[in-house]
Amino acid sequence: MDRLLLMEYFVRAVETGSFSAVAREFGTGQPNVSRYIAALERRLGTRLLHRSTRKLTLTPEGERYLADVKRVLDAVAEAESHARGEDEPSGLLRIACPTSLGRDYVLPVIKSFLEQYRQVDIDVQIIDLVEEGVDLAIRIGTLKDSALRARRIGTAERACVASPAYLARHPAPRVPQDLQNHACVIYTLLASGRTWPFRDTEVEVRGRFLADTPDGIYRGVLDGFGIAYAPIWLFEQAVLDGQLKLVLLDHLGPPMPIHVIYSGQRLVSRRASAFMHFIAEEVGRMPSLNEGALAGLVARAVSDGAVQSL
Repeated sequence: MDRLLLMEYFVRAVETGSFSAVAREFGTGQPNVSRYIAALERRLGTRLLHRSTRKLTLTPEGERYLADVKRVLDAVAEAESHARGEDEPSGLLRIACPTSLGRDYVLPVIKSFLEQYRQVDIDVQIIDLVEEGVDLAIRIGTLKDSALRARRIGTAERACVASPAYLARHPAPRVPQDLQNHACVIYTLLASGRTWPFRDTEVEVRGRFLADTPDGIYRGVLDGFGIAYAPIWLFEQAVLDGQLKLVLLDHLGPPMPIHVIYSGQRLVSRRASAFMHFIAEEVGRMPSLNEGALAGLVARAVSDGAVQSL
């Protein structure tokens, strides 16, 4: 069987996590896919995948081979595109982004991108960049994985917020250390755990409501479970509507970068480059995702009494 086709079967098996899904995609039977992967392993003289009834898991050899094969397939696709004289980006682009950021800021501009690049298809997912084979991911925070590359596209300024109902029951904190006497809404995926970084100090917080998504944090603080510390864009409208109050504005920590990240082990396709340029320009026009977001929010909210302390 064609060696490149075997590589494609292997890559898609890893990305979908299912031989059945690959069979449907290529219009063949699941036993054939299993047989093709086995043939590839025999050719290489090593096992690439651990198979179980629930999932496929890469072996260490499979992980190395996957990175190499993706580079090969990317190069072949790019070469074929050039040979056909195709300057227009084309093909399927898989993008991962956080739930709330994706829903409120990324998805609304996808239509414009698809209208501009009519040969590109987009699959927006909330999954991991490397393990699930995504081309690009939008992430908030400092890049730590040396195998990844990043292009900064914006800034996430943060602030502390609480509901009026919660603040009616508890005196508003004046300094970060006061948070130790408050219930806090805790984002469990925060890199620093339960430690919140402020300008001159760090505070370990506690609370009964924890969530691993921005939407969960938003719901928890809105329902009065405590004080949250999150990016401005997450609760901006709720502050303007008077549903939430800003607190501790004199003690907030540094903003977090917003990046588009991609694997440093793969060639960057033309469609991925086009999207990075596109989303960087779009985000640059969004005040909520750039420096000055908090000052702008305060300026709009102070006249409505939404600011609890300055």
